[in-house]
Amino acid sequence: MRVHFIAIGGSAMHNLAISLKIKGYQVTGSDDEIFEPSKSRLQKYGILPAAIGWNADNITEDIDAVILGMHAREDNPELVKAKALGLNIYSYPQFLYEQSKNKKRIVVGGSHGKTTITSMILHVLNSCNIACDYMVGAQLEGFEVMVKLTDDAPCMVIEGDEYLTSPIDRRPKFHWYKPHVGIISGIAWDHINVFPTFDIYVEQFKIFAQSIPQDGDLIYCSLDEQCNRIAAQCNTHLHPYALPEYKIVNRQYVLIHNGKEIPLQVFGKHNLMNINAARLACNAIGVSDDDFYRAIAGFKGASKRLELVKATDDFAMYKDFAHSPSKLKATIDAVTEKYSDRKLVACLELHTFSSLTAEFLQQYAGTMDKADVPIVYFNPHAIALKKLPPLSNEMVFEAFKNKNIKVYHDSDLLKKDLLSMQWNNSVLLMMSSGNFDGYDYGQIADNIINRR
Repeated sequence: MRVHFIAIGGSAMHNLAISLKIKGYQVTGSDDEIFEPSKSRLQKYGILPAAIGWNADNITEDIDAVILGMHAREDNPELVKAKALGLNIYSYPQFLYEQSKNKKRIVVGGSHGKTTITSMILHVLNSCNIACDYMVGAQLEGFEVMVKLTDDAPCMVIEGDEYLTSPIDRRPKFHWYKPHVGIISGIAWDHINVFPTFDIYVEQFKIFAQSIPQDGDLIYCSLDEQCNRIAAQCNTHLHPYALPEYKIVNRQYVLIHNGKEIPLQVFGKHNLMNINAARLACNAIGVSDDDFYRAIAGFKGASKRLELVKATDDFAMYKDFAHSPSKLKATIDAVTEKYSDRKLVACLELHTFSSLTAEFLQQYAGTMDKADVPIVYFNPHAIALKKLPPLSNEMVFEAFKNKNIKVYHDSDLLKKDLLSMQWNNSVLLMMSSGNFDGYDYGQIADNIINRR
C-alpha cells in the first residue's frame, strides 16, 4: 500500500509515517518545515522528503491514501491535486480509526492527563505482555515510536485529543475514534480559538461520551462536576474514580490498596488519580488489580511530564508540559507537596493561542499562588505571529491576581535572573508547551549546580 503524508514533519504525523513504514507500507511525504527530532527520525527510516516545500507533482494516481496533517492549509497544492484525482484523503484520526475498526478501542480524553494515562496503560500492558496498538502524545521509555499499528493486536489504546481533526474537518479528533472504553480525566476550558465558550467546549466531551456503545465503559473523574453531569446522561457502564489512599515517605509517594503499599516513581495527587483511571481501563481488557499495581510501580512517567532534569541533595529542577490553568495548578500542587520544605521557583511560559489571549488569560487567576517565586514569561513576537492583540506585562500581572508574580517578555533577561538567584534548598520548575525560546534545561541546571 502506498501512502503519502501532507505535513509529515509534525510530532504525531511523523510517528504515524514511521509506524506505517515499519508495517511495510510505501511511505512518502512533504512539509514546508521539518524540525528535530522529526527530521532525524524520518531520515533514519528513509522517508525524509528530498526537498522542503509543497509540490503537486508528489501526488500521483497510484497513491492509495493521502493523510492530511493539521499544519497544512486548505489550499495546499498537494491537497488540491489529490482532490482533483479523487484519491482517498484521510485525516490523522480518521486513518487511525480505519486501521482499528476491528479492534477494541480504549480512548483517553480529558483536558489534562491524557498523555500520562495513555502512557500508564501502555506501560502496564507491555509489562503484562498484552499485545496492543497505540497512539500516544509523548515518547515513552522502551517504545520506539508514538504510534503502532499491526494487523493482529486485538486492541488499540488512543490518546483522544479534543482539538480539530484537519484543515478540512473541523470536528474534534476524538469524535472519530468511537471508543469501546472511554476515559474523561477532567474538563477545564481550553482552545479558545476553536471553542469560544466553555459550554461549547464541554459539549465536545458529551458527544465523545455518548459515542460509547451501551455495552461499553465510561471511566471518569468523579471529582469533576462536568464529568459527573456528562456521565449522568450516558447509557453505558459507568466507572467513576477519585483520589486513592496514599502516603509520602522520604519524598516518595506510596499508594495503598487493600492494605498493601505500592511505592511509586511518579508523584502528585493528579498522577494518583491518573493511575486510578489507567487501572480501570486495564481492568476492562482483563488485567487484574494485582497485575496492574505490580506493573505501575515501575512507571517512570511520560516525557516532559514532571520530568526531572537534574538534582542534588538540596536542589532539583523539573520540566513539565503544563500550560493550561488546570495543568499549571496540578503541577505546582504536586511539587509543593513533594518538596514541602523547599522554596519553589515556578516559571510558566505563555505559549498557546489560548494563554496568549487577553480574555482567556483571566482563567489563570490564583493558579500560581502556592509557588514561593512565581514567574510568567511571554514572547511578544509569538503573539504577533498568532495575529493576536499585544499583551503587556501589566495585563499579565493583573490576570494572575498574585502580587508576587514576576513577569518577563525577554527570555535572556529571565535566564540571567534565574542564574543569579540563590538555590540552596530549592526547586526550579519550568512549565511550557514550548521551550522558553530555546532554553537548554540541562545546561541551566548545570550552571545553577556549578555556581553553588
